[in-house]
Amino acid sequence: MSPVAASLSDQHSPVAYFLVRAHAEPGVMPRVLELFAKRGLVPSLWLARVARENELTIEAEMPGLPRDTMDYLAASMRQIASVAVVLACERRNLGTS
Repeated sequence: MSPVAASLSDQHSPVAYFLVRAHAEPGVMPRVLELFAKRGLVPSLWLARVARENELTIEAEMPGLPRDTMDYLAASMRQIASVAVVLACERRNLGTS
């Protein structure tokens, strides 16, 4: 595959998106990130903020992640103490850059 074709293919590959809502505890972010690190993964997007009093919101994206791995990571995130909600979905990277 030519470099141009590979680049176009990557632009349209699935991207796993995670949204985590949790009680704002110091250990939540490293525990969520550790789930990626244990698999040698570095999310392409990592955004964390305290949106309301004591509510932590984390958004993470990981391109090219197989669906079963995405589901496993989401289930593992739900087991972390202080995590209230984990949403995970696949979307297509439309290459907007």
